[in-house]
Amino acid sequence: MKRLFTSLLIIVSLNSFIGLEAQNFVNSIKKRHAFYGYSANSLKNTDTIPGFDSQEEKLKITGTIYKSDGVTPASNVILYICQSDEYGDYHPKKVNGKRVLKHQGWIKTDANGNYTFYTFVPGTYWPSRKIQQIHAVVQTSNEAEAYAINHFVFDNDPLLRRSCKKKIADRGLNNVLKLEKKDNLLIGRRDIILSPTS
Repeated sequence: MKRLFTSLLIIVSLNSFIGLEAQNFVNSIKKRHAFYGYSANSLKNTDTIPGFDSQEEKLKITGTIYKSDGVTPASNVILYICQSDEYGDYHPKKVNGKRVLKHQGWIKTDANGNYTFYTFVPGTYWPSRKIQQIHAVVQTSNEAEAYAINHFVFDNDPLLRRSCKKKIADRGLNNVLKLEKKDNLLIGRRDIILSPTS
């Protein structure tokens, strides 16, 4: 009986150790994501994506991030976006063990939950011909888990089929940007409601 108890104690200890090591491994992989390349002290509620100045289809994306109730503005939320260039290339590379993309940026919402990105309309990669999209991740605080939200997509994208737009609308999502042109700048708005668990 003493042997059995000792064996069970060893197995439980090993499982706890393996569980902790697995969690540490998962956390280290997460920290390598491009999202974690920011310095929280330098973030403002507006950012300009590298390449903005040289592009023809300049884009301004604005909006408000709300808490899960959909009414209360969420301040100090970090929003990260990344996208391809006009040809669909993301230009990924590793810097100090972290994944870095050429066209990426971060903001932290102001006291009213507002944010603005100056960027450009991304291209699609041939031959995959995926829709134009801007990827996004949010984090409500330094301690909170960062999570991806639905991509920003474009109403005038010829590859975004009507059936796809209908599915998006049926799900109650608002990630399709309707762009309006003002002074050589395409402007789109998207308000974001945070997940109840964030």
